Amino acid sequence: MADFRNVAPLEDFDWEAYANGDNNASQSREAQTEAYEGSLNKISDHDVVDGTVIAMNKREVVVNIGFKSDGIIPTSEFRYNPDLKVGDTVEVYIENQEDKKGQLILSHKKARASRSWDRVNQALENEEIVKGFVKCRTKGGMIVDVFGIEAFLPGSQIDVKPIRDYDIFVGKTMEFKIVKINQEYKNVVVSHKALIEAELEQQKKEIIGKLEKGQVLEGTVKNITSYGVFIDLGGVDGLIHITDLSWGRVNDPHEVVELDQKINVVILDFDNEKKRIALGLKQLTPHPWDALDPDLKVGDHVKGKVVVMADYGAFIEIAPGVEGLIHVSEMSWSQHLRSAQDFMKVGDEVEAVILTLDRDERKMSLGIKQLKEDPWEHIEEKYPIGSKHTAKVRNFTNFGVFVEIEEGVDGLIHISDLSWTKKIKHPSEFTQIGATIDVIVLEIDKNNRRLSLGHKQLEENPWDVFETVFTLDSIHEGTIVEMLDKGAVIQLEYGVEGFATPKHLVKEDGSKAQLNEKLPFKVIEFNKESKRIILSHSRIYEDIQRAEAREAKKNAPRKPAARKEDSPVIQNQAASTTLGDLDALAALKAKMQNSDE
Repeated sequence: MADFRNVAPLEDFDWEAYANGDNNASQSREAQTEAYEGSLNKISDHDVVDGTVIAMNKREVVVNIGFKSDGIIPTSEFRYNPDLKVGDTVEVYIENQEDKKGQLILSHKKARASRSWDRVNQALENEEIVKGFVKCRTKGGMIVDVFGIEAFLPGSQIDVKPIRDYDIFVGKTMEFKIVKINQEYKNVVVSHKALIEAELEQQKKEIIGKLEKGQVLEGTVKNITSYGVFIDLGGVDGLIHITDLSWGRVNDPHEVVELDQKINVVILDFDNEKKRIALGLKQLTPHPWDALDPDLKVGDHVKGKVVVMADYGAFIEIAPGVEGLIHVSEMSWSQHLRSAQDFMKVGDEVEAVILTLDRDERKMSLGIKQLKEDPWEHIEEKYPIGSKHTAKVRNFTNFGVFVEIEEGVDGLIHISDLSWTKKIKHPSEFTQIGATIDVIVLEIDKNNRRLSLGHKQLEENPWDVFETVFTLDSIHEGTIVEMLDKGAVIQLEYGVEGFATPKHLVKEDGSKAQLNEKLPFKVIEFNKESKRIILSHSRIYEDIQRAEAREAKKNAPRKPAARKEDSPVIQNQAASTTLGDLDALAALKAKMQNSDE
């Protein structure tokens, strides 16, 4: 419909001539048409112009742009602006001035699109607040129509509080702030949260300005994290650190509070500049140490639960917020280094004895080994000198073996007390860690909590017998079991060992005895105190050779006897050899020769 409101009537129009068909009237008609055409806006297809809403219903919006006809635009193109009303100015895109039906074809959507990129850039530069229509959900957020451009609204930018249901925003028109534009990919990111934060910032200043330490306020649990709980105090947030939730230990804040719960909190501290508010919940109740039984004293037995474990000990909660430490050294009478985890674990119910109690410092030390009698209290009665026991090998040193008879009772077996006969260089040759070994108590050192133990003393000293067997000059078969620079170790009967120096290992043919060779040896030294037997193989044939030489000399033809006064008489009883001695040596020589063959 044409708009004639701005068309003025011609003052000199001759209506009578017009009625009679006069040409002058026709000329006036042309002037009138020309005047009418001049009153219309000059428009062209594909232009973007402003128009006025003159009528609207659920399906269509009628827009006048000052042209001879009005344009009709689908209401759906104005979804982003639900407040649209008659009289509002809107921008439109002229698709066609006149279709087949003579209708002006307009598009609001295309008008917005043609100017949208300039407008979003201008809005970002000027930090304008724009309206957008939430079209749908997408991964990580929402798609929003802003000036006809599909912008991205991240889930974290919808609101200041976490959003659990995104669907409630679909189809809504909301205000946004453009926060980021990617010029290359034509991507636009908007935020609704930024608008809320700007409002809250002003509220925070007002609220924080009224805060005082110690003030108790009501708040709502807004978010729960592993380190604490955020509380909404009505426009400003505060944090209750996990350590301020309860006087007792809290592993998970969900154990104490739940989302959207209303609770009273006390202000512990706040920072005007950083807008941080520290809150407390446990401070609203008395400290458990103040309510601790006043009659509780050192030496009393208490029960509690293990709440924290460390290598050095365990913390026991005997009442909510009241803990004591059991040091690992107070878990066993044993002096062996061990970890507290060897004795208990988190959650165990334990009984302990109070060792120290400081109510001012709110500290308590506990012990569990005190529940048992100290094994060293009556050590002389339980492990008297000379008593026999079975012990467990705990550790080695170069000089002996550390063993444990029972928990807390340790002893040392010196390396010289392991065996009567065997020469032991290191205890690992005799036993192994973790093995059991029989011992006898030799000495008790109560002050240092250590026993001197022996193993060989469980048997009689075989050297008393060896003294009668390995007599001086007696001959025994032996096997060379070890070759050393200074000689060789010889294994004799009865498990005893002897030693021969290199010169005593030379055989009659001049060769040297070898490892694992079995030969006869003569005892040339026996020392019971030092448990030492010195042997010689060479001495055997050397003695035989000397005996034969003496016998040959004895049987040689005698020279004329000199006169008594010409030479002195020498008596050598020790050099004389009886017939029986010669027979024995001859038999031994034959045995040696057979052995060599």
